[in-house]
Amino acid sequence: MSDINPIVGGRVELQLLTTLKCNLKCTYCSMSVGEVLGSQTELKYDIEQLAAFIEHNLGGKEIYVTFYGGEPTLNREMMETVMRRFPSFRYQLQTNGTLLDNLPDWMLHKLSNILVSIDGGEQITDRYRGRGVWRQVHKNVNHVRDRLGGSVTARVTWGHSDTSFEELDDLAESFDYLYWQFVADEQYFDDSLDKRKAVLIQLIDKFFCRTDKLYPLIPIMGIVRNKVLPNRAKELYSGQTQCRVSTHILNIMPDGKIFPCPDMTYLPSMQMGEIQGNWLKKSPLQQHPDMPCNACEAYTWCRGNCMKNLYMGYVKKDERYRANVVEPICELVRFMGREIDKHDPHAWFAEAALTVRKELIDAEVYEYVEIMP
Repeated sequence: MSDINPIVGGRVELQLLTTLKCNLKCTYCSMSVGEVLGSQTELKYDIEQLAAFIEHNLGGKEIYVTFYGGEPTLNREMMETVMRRFPSFRYQLQTNGTLLDNLPDWMLHKLSNILVSIDGGEQITDRYRGRGVWRQVHKNVNHVRDRLGGSVTARVTWGHSDTSFEELDDLAESFDYLYWQFVADEQYFDDSLDKRKAVLIQLIDKFFCRTDKLYPLIPIMGIVRNKVLPNRAKELYSGQTQCRVSTHILNIMPDGKIFPCPDMTYLPSMQMGEIQGNWLKKSPLQQHPDMPCNACEAYTWCRGNCMKNLYMGYVKKDERYRANVVEPICELVRFMGREIDKHDPHAWFAEAALTVRKELIDAEVYEYVEIMP
């Protein structure tokens, strides 16, 4: 029941959802759609079934694992079992950060990257996540930082239009990288787009103000890289979406079912495999003729910003979602491209220090995030 080549390329990201439990109740949580959050609290497959699936379907591939949830550290036993059973894999953790200080040193040493969910400054973060969360996350990150084997990345869901340049800049300066996504929710009314654009101008201006040091904002880094070296937008993803859902990311639910996108695990039609049944087929999230990407000015470097958004807006014909979520986000992505072009990224790259150029081109963290916001 498997396709000949369900995985595009030589790499696979196993996004293992250790549990769908979470100790927070973030107001915008995408896992709450379809009542997914909290619906699966125990694993329905064991480590040897996972090993058999990998051997049968992913043989010869370079594999890296992201622990995901819910809050993945609530099932630390599963994380430890996987890391000990597959010691040569690369590992990332995506966490809300509130339990980060409970992880043992050996596990922290083996993590190539930790994505810590935070929403900006203290007021906005606590508004979405609960009182005191911002301070707790920063305390925990500082507590473990000197024991990490890799980088720590602030993962921001840019939901509130009042999120300021200063808030995002502070995260960029205090974490190794800052990655943000524009929230996939109806929060783009009135002057909210203009407010976000004003902040984007400041972020992009700061990115280009130095050539001796990289301003570590992954969405800007990714766009600049793709504009300066357009083949990089094609090499790892065969020219497909850089969120990886069309090519090589497998979201494995606690019950063993596999989906291409963690935000669409409530749709049975999106299932592309199963651990217990040991089968895998090509991702159903692919470019579709109804998607307008090919005619977009940003497509050569964006490659399709978010397949979930495009699928819901143009294939499923959710006109409200398209008008209130998809189109505003695409406008912001196009705006970023235009602002970056004003700074002549080719000229900036030509003047950049070799260390800056190397990190811009080859940052390992690109493999763990969507690159486009």
